[in-house]
Parts: sequence; structure tokens; C-alpha cells
Amino acid sequence: MIKKFIIGNPIETDSVVKEITATPGNIPYFVSNAGEKSLRLSMTPKDKVYGLGETVRGINKRGFKYTSNCTDDHVHSEDKSSLYGAQNFFVYWGSDKKFGMYVDTPGKVSFDIGDKEINTFEIDFEDFDANIYVIEGDSVLDIVRQFRGIIGKSYIPPKWAFGFGQSRWGYMNEQDVRDVVDNYDELDMPLEAVYLDIDYMESYKDFTVNKERFPDFEGFVNEMKGRGIHLVPIIDAGVKIEEGYDVYEEGVKEGYFVKKESGDNLVAAVWPGRVHFPDFLNEKARNWFGNKYKFLLDQGIDGFWNDMNEPAIFYTEDHLKEVFEKIKDFEGQNLDVLSFFEFQGLVAGLSNNEDDYKRFYHEYKGQKVRHDKVHNIYGYNMTRAAGEAFERLCPDKKILMFSRASYIGMHRYGGVWTGDNQTWWSHLLMNIQQMPGLNMCGFLYCGADTGGFWGDTTEDLLMRWTQFSIFTPLFRNHSLKDTRNQEYYRFTNKQDFRNMLRLRYALIPYLYDQFIKAAESDDMLFKPLCFEYPEDEMAYEVEDQLFVGDSIMVAPVYKQNATGRYVYLPQDMKLVRFRSDTDYDEEVLEKGNHYVKAKLNEVLVFVREGKKLPLAEPANRTGDINENSIKYITGPHCN
Repeated sequence: MIKKFIIGNPIETDSVVKEITATPGNIPYFVSNAGEKSLRLSMTPKDKVYGLGETVRGINKRGFKYTSNCTDDHVHSEDKSSLYGAQNFFVYWGSDKKFGMYVDTPGKVSFDIGDKEINTFEIDFEDFDANIYVIEGDSVLDIVRQFRGIIGKSYIPPKWAFGFGQSRWGYMNEQDVRDVVDNYDELDMPLEAVYLDIDYMESYKDFTVNKERFPDFEGFVNEMKGRGIHLVPIIDAGVKIEEGYDVYEEGVKEGYFVKKESGDNLVAAVWPGRVHFPDFLNEKARNWFGNKYKFLLDQGIDGFWNDMNEPAIFYTEDHLKEVFEKIKDFEGQNLDVLSFFEFQGLVAGLSNNEDDYKRFYHEYKGQKVRHDKVHNIYGYNMTRAAGEAFERLCPDKKILMFSRASYIGMHRYGGVWTGDNQTWWSHLLMNIQQMPGLNMCGFLYCGADTGGFWGDTTEDLLMRWTQFSIFTPLFRNHSLKDTRNQEYYRFTNKQDFRNMLRLRYALIPYLYDQFIKAAESDDMLFKPLCFEYPEDEMAYEVEDQLFVGDSIMVAPVYKQNATGRYVYLPQDMKLVRFRSDTDYDEEVLEKGNHYVKAKLNEVLVFVREGKKLPLAEPANRTGDINENSIKYITGPHCN
């Protein structure tokens, strides 16, 4: 059962597609305090909270404060309350309170779940305006399905997007890409796509190609297609200010860029230097920008990733001038500890400055709205621009699309990757724990930068991360320029990496089938144990094992130098210790606690009672997988 309540004068987000009549009266479960712009609820020590999409810490969100405020911050440490996405849906599962809630507001909102006061859940609003949806159901999964039913079906990518993609900021030209493909093919390693970061562009301008680096881009795209490889270019939110650049000139002429209160176009900076930001909340601007993808579609591109769309801001021209003026005050001064930190903070505070998000406005649904009031739906509407354009430009073809910034509703137009993570073991665990929350909010096509983006990965971390990523719909190895190259063929244990890639391709028929079922039935692909076994107290304690689809549970190894791990089984299961798609051990384990050995080249998969895991004969491209060759590994008591 779903009820809608209205606080104040909410700004519509288009995230809910089912019309629900508002119910008068107070919001259930919470006590409202309009003076403090908050909702409060008293918790018992055993109550649990799940959801909120892409956040730090565990699957049960108790014990911290999470703020929905799409933020360009690559240091995803435990103290960070905001990451790239804003997904305001949670399920409260307590002894006397069991419900789901969607707080639909495009501005900043915080969920203090026992941080300030250990047994108090407080929702704090910057503006006390929101559509609140309260959902009651028989189980967490029932509540999730009801919620997903009102926000629309999840995006489904082309099947090839379940193949493996190699990426790096630093593939500078055609030959760099050829070298990557040649090396994978030479070692008979599966590969489906190569991602192009900002270096393919001319001077970092959207919808351009650098003619020196890619002299015949369409021909090169076709060359790669002939080898079964898809090229997936990046698109950024900022449009370079440059005379003669058609995207810039059209946007200025038609008034499609965000504006300051004075009516002048905001001048900010990202990769190309000075840029304007398209007003993606303006329907006409959204249609215009979406049609620009045609430039690359016409050259054979069938996949994109949208980046920097929180939007990330290196600086605004106005704030930069203010900083230069203030810096003059420090010249010739004796800088003590306080004045030095103040001086240092002037420059450090240029990037993604909160005040800058109050400097510009959108034309949204016939109203002029300051950006900070609708900040969280900016990236969502950039990807919406692309998704709606693909329906117009190529309605009979599925296009790969995923984004960094997101809000609920964007799940209908594309997936997400979890942004610029670090080469930390803790970020592998975070990747595992983020997947159920993202699925709850409709984001089924998701994954992380395997091996970590920032920093120099190690071979053991990359191996263990790969052993989890082979189960995520988006499987991409991506890294930062000037860090250690982390293509799989560069490491000592090449055969082990090849085996893991082949195992992924053997699993694709199962993963794709389970993904489609989850999308069509508003279900989750990744589930924590307690969602399936709500009566099992021990299941609530386990946050490093996940069910993937109906048939299997995965228990990744995520600790350095570990040669095994503890596993809890809520039922009898068959352990399959994979070294490759053809080399594996099988052993039935009884319900309960077990320590399971796992060498560095072994991945642990558990087949559930009465279920089957299909394995296809793998190939190096998804289109070559022979699904008629499928064999089955059966779980206990499976006929």
C-alpha cells in the first residue's frame, strides 16, 4: 500500500510516473517539526534501515548521516556523507515499524540514522518542501517492488554491454586503442569494448573528435566493429566557450545555457577551461543537447558514458575573481597558523564551491529556479536528454548509457558507475555493499571501476576485485592517467585473469536472463541475505555476501593476503570453487558457519537449494557465445 503526503510546495522531479492522490494529514511514523525543517522517529536498538542507493558504509545504514547532494569527490572515505548520486528511498525494518519511504525533493536533504543521537532517525531538509511516499508491505522485497512500480521500469542496455570493457584515461589515439585490442586478442582474453576518455575530443569539446589522433574516426569505429569491439566515448556536462564551435554558438543563440540572476550565461570551468553548462532542466535545451549525440551515433558509436554532471565545477569566473582579490590581502603578511590555513583554503575552496551552486538559474517547468534548489536532478536530466534522444534517433536499437551523477528517475534512461574510486581494499567492500542499495532505487545496470581508478592497483587487489565484478552488469576496468597501467595482460598471472574473464562470459546468459527478469518484475538482481531470509537473525549480520539472481550467492574475498573467508549459509548450498569455467570443485555445505579456502585465483560461488546455475561455453565476444552448449551446476535437492 502506497500513500503520498505533501510537505510545503515541492518541486516536481518527474521521478514518479504513477499518479497517486495525496493523502491529507500527518506523515506516518515520523514527528514533523516545520520550524526545524525536520522529521524525527525514535528507533529501537534492533531496528534496521536499508537503501539510499550509492553511499558509504554498510548495507544497514544505521549509525551515520547521509546527505543527498550530488558531489564530485573521489575520496570515498567513511566520513563522506555525499557521493555522486542522490537516491532518497529507504526501507525501515523494525520490531514495531516496517515501511518504506521515498523523500522526493531535488534539493539537499540529510538522513541522520542514529549519528547525532544513537536511537533517533532524523530527516533534515534545506527547504521543507517534498513529496513523501510511504509504502507498507509484507517484506522488504514487497516494499521495494511496490516502490519500483511507481517510478517506472529500469533501463535495459544492449546485451553486448554485459561483456568486459577496458578503459583508461590516457588512450590518446587510434594506435593506443589498437594496442589494447591486439594484446587482449593475442592472449585470447575476452574483450567487448574500449572506453574513450576525454583525450579523443578536440580540445575537450563535446561532440568533436581530434582529427590528429583519430584522422578517420568513422573508419576506425568500423574497424573495431569488424573485430567485435565497441568504442564507448565520454560526454561531459560543460560546453567549451569558443567562437566557431557549433555547440557553443547554438547554445548561446537559443538561450540553452544556465544563467546568472542578471541574465548572463554562467561562466565556469572544467576540462577545456571556461565553459557554459546546458540547462538540462529546460525541455527545449534537453532536446537540443540530446540531438547532439547524433554526431557520434552517425559514425557507428552505440554506447556512451556521461561524466562531470553533478555538475563538477573547477571554478566559476566570478568566484575566481573574488579569490584573486582576497589573496592580495595576504601579500607581505606574516602568515601564522590561522592566516595560513585561511590563505590555503581560498584556492582549495574554488572547486565545487557551495556558493557557486547558488549563482545560476534554470528555466524549469515554466519557472526560474536557482540551481541549488534542484541540484540533484541536473545529472539525471543530462542522461534523460540522451535517453529521450536515442528513442527519437534510433528507436529500434538499444544504446549503452550510464552516468556518474544520478537521481531516482534517471534509472529509466541509463545505469550508473560509482565514480572515481580508489585502489583500496575498502573500496572493493564498498562496491559489494552498494549494489543492493542501488538496485532498490531502480539502478540495475551498475558497477564500479574494477581495480580502482585513483592510485596504483596491485595484482592481488585487481584479481579479487575482478572476482566480484564478473557478477556486476557493468564490468569495466578503468584507471587514472599517470597511474599504473592495469590492463589484465600486463600482470604476471595472465592465465588467471584470462580464466576469470572467460568465467564472466560463461555466466553472461545467466546474468542477462536474471537482469531482464529483475527489470520486468521490479525486482533486485543483488540482494543481501536478510531480504530473502527475514526470519533468520544471523542473516542480518552478514553484509559481505550477496544473492545474485535466483540461483546463486557470492562471497567475495576482499582482504589483502587472505586465502579464504568465513561464510554464513542460511540454507544448505553447493560451494563451487571456480578457477575457470571448466576447472572447479563442487562441495555441498550444510546450513551454518563455515571457513572456506580460496586461493588468489579462486572465486567462491554458492548454488542454492533446488536451483541450477547455467554455464555457457565462453567466447571472446558476447555475440559468439554458444548458448546451445549450456551445462548446469545443480544445487542441493535439485531434480
